[in-house]
Amino acid sequence: MTKLTCFKAYDIRGQLGEELNNDIAYRIGRAYGQFLKSDSEGEKSIVVGGDVRLTSEELKLALSDGLMDAGVNVLDIGLSGTEEVYFATFHLGVDGGIEVTASHNPMDYNGMKLVREGAKPISGDTGLRDIQTLAEENVFADVSEKGTYTNIDILSDYTDHLMGYINPENIKPMKLVINSGNGAAGHVIDSLEKRFNALNIPMEIIKVHHEEDGNFPNGIPNPLLPECRQDTANAVKAHKADMGIAFDGDFDRCFLFDEKGDFIEGYYIVGLLAEAFLQKEPGAKIIHDPRLVWNTVDIVEKAGGTPIMSKTGHAFIKERMRKEDAIYGGEMSAHHYFRDFAYCDSGMIPWLLVAELVSLKGLSLSNLVHERLRKFPCSGEINFKGASVEMVTQKVMNLLEQTKKTIDTVDGLSISTSDTRLNIRVSNTENLLRLNVESRNDKEKVDNLVSTITEMIKGC
Repeated sequence: MTKLTCFKAYDIRGQLGEELNNDIAYRIGRAYGQFLKSDSEGEKSIVVGGDVRLTSEELKLALSDGLMDAGVNVLDIGLSGTEEVYFATFHLGVDGGIEVTASHNPMDYNGMKLVREGAKPISGDTGLRDIQTLAEENVFADVSEKGTYTNIDILSDYTDHLMGYINPENIKPMKLVINSGNGAAGHVIDSLEKRFNALNIPMEIIKVHHEEDGNFPNGIPNPLLPECRQDTANAVKAHKADMGIAFDGDFDRCFLFDEKGDFIEGYYIVGLLAEAFLQKEPGAKIIHDPRLVWNTVDIVEKAGGTPIMSKTGHAFIKERMRKEDAIYGGEMSAHHYFRDFAYCDSGMIPWLLVAELVSLKGLSLSNLVHERLRKFPCSGEINFKGASVEMVTQKVMNLLEQTKKTIDTVDGLSISTSDTRLNIRVSNTENLLRLNVESRNDKEKVDNLVSTITEMIKGC
């Protein structure tokens, strides 16, 4: 039995060729179909979709062949972002969904994100390891009847759903730059633009790298990296836009820029969206990750909501949201989760809500976040390769040994003092040590602590 290394903690992702190819995709389809049918009796249907990568279509078809040979009916929504598969799965009431995507990974990678009924995540401890074992064994049960294959279109219904998050009458005249990064977002932006025009919503959209192109002529879209932000920032300034929006390849994350072209850390967008939802539902619960917390907790408590910390990662956030019936959950990495979106993450809903919030408050985006940036400055996430987490955490503990502090280990190590807080954790998806630092009203303390810890890590 050959181990399949493309199975990760939350999804399937691997280098094309040995790690992921059409044969492996077929086996994953057979394995998922068998896993699904062993769970309960009756006919099963699965939604499949794929991003713009040049191999996504052929991998999706091989996956579909495996599903059908397992006796599962396949509903293919075509070129799509991950959240369109989430939407189709819960909207159509089918048994599961699979998006073929490698998000922001390099060109020679691809992968898959799997959900079950209700768009509930399938990850390491909720079925992904079982599917991996079946695919590795490559011995499948006979089925009496092969499944069917149908192409379907859910774009109009999906657009209807997105529009339900805002009141069109609230939107003031606004100019937006939207950078789709040549990924899968373009067709959704076009659909929303048509809807804006039909409803006379005064929103002008400037499109950057809009064409869906698996060659990624402008580079792999990953605006979390500073080098991937310049085109959006330049377009905002050139067009004197009110806001900039940029997506990664499968647009499950969106990144925002203010009217000056300055990038807004996802951490502060969590606070904005939490406040927006608490205005609509006072007293609601808000889920947040443990990497940066003070700004979010401050906003949620002042707005009368309940902040709840969850371990980082979509499977953990979604599980906690369901448990708490939270209206919204946000991660500083620009993943935003919504109760009305089956507790799933969406890259389209956040910018619509922020555009409405800017209109309602009559303030620019920079004005909305300026006070929060001053009050709770942060480092943003800093990544280190090859560092020993045990050695680094011990050195940090030694550094703060004489300082009055609070420690929590919800996810990695978090240490809070009276005026600074840091979180050190190992990435769930990459061989990286991640550091985040925040303070109260003192950016210099953030910079100094980052500098000190960086020097420590270099010595480990």
